[in-house]
Amino acid sequence: MDSLKPISLPASEADDAAFTKALMTSFMETGFAVIADHGVDQSVIDKAYDVSRAYFELPTEAKMQYFDPDGAGQRGYTPFGKENAKGFAAMDLKEFWHTGRELPEGHPYQAIMPETPSVSEVPQFDEATQGLFKAFDELGLRILRSVASGLGLERDWFADKVRYGNSILRLLHYPAQTTPPPEGSVRAAAHEDINVITLLLGADEAGLQVLPRGAKDWISVHAPPGTLVINVGDMLQRMTNKVLQSTSHRVVNPSPERSRFSRYSMPYFLHFEPEVEIRSLPGCVSEDNPDHFPEPITANEYLLERLREIGLLKTGM
Repeated sequence: MDSLKPISLPASEADDAAFTKALMTSFMETGFAVIADHGVDQSVIDKAYDVSRAYFELPTEAKMQYFDPDGAGQRGYTPFGKENAKGFAAMDLKEFWHTGRELPEGHPYQAIMPETPSVSEVPQFDEATQGLFKAFDELGLRILRSVASGLGLERDWFADKVRYGNSILRLLHYPAQTTPPPEGSVRAAAHEDINVITLLLGADEAGLQVLPRGAKDWISVHAPPGTLVINVGDMLQRMTNKVLQSTSHRVVNPSPERSRFSRYSMPYFLHFEPEVEIRSLPGCVSEDNPDHFPEPITANEYLLERLREIGLLKTGM
């Protein structure tokens, strides 16, 4: 398998059966799917890309105003060389920005989910990033309705578990490699996502590869124009008792002829609400697939555990 064939998202959920079957098959086989006809307005995408490039072109001092060294990278800016993949000592060759959910005034999750800083240097930055966040949030819930159907659950089973989820839109910049990178460093080392599902617009430069469970060879994932990539995260893998797989993926360094080009991408990490308890669904436990995760854990506890493992949260916090 060289890549993944796009699956068309039907305009009417009444026609969802074929899509659900194809999506679940892809998630069980590779943990990834490429979705066509996703419905996110191209102007919303273009505006977000424009402000992302403008932000990362700012002087370092301007970007660093939005870095909170005690914020575990959950909102605002995280500078180059601050995050590593779980199990890797070398830092990834990237910088990024996180936009989080806007909560209603006085919402109890405000103690856990901080506000996103407002960027004054880039016109329409806040509007454009929140616009894409909301579009992805709506699309993510639509995808989860298909996942719920595929698992034999009510279609809206996930709705109240992600309504105020600690989801994040990440603006990613992998700088051009004008000099050889440190030995052992890549743009993003092999890792799995911690969240429920990730929605990723195709990057302007190649590099994304996945390694499905039991496979020996990495697959390059190409998202044709007008499509996006969706993958299963660890939280959903845990909740489905490994029926759906959270697949290792990476972003490799560019070929020499492309090394002078930066790479930009915009993944959306859809999370459960912090207090949601992650435990294996009864329908995903059987004699052939015994419960791999007998101890439940809350979504927030699971997130903090991973943030420590990837170096964004200091041990003991």
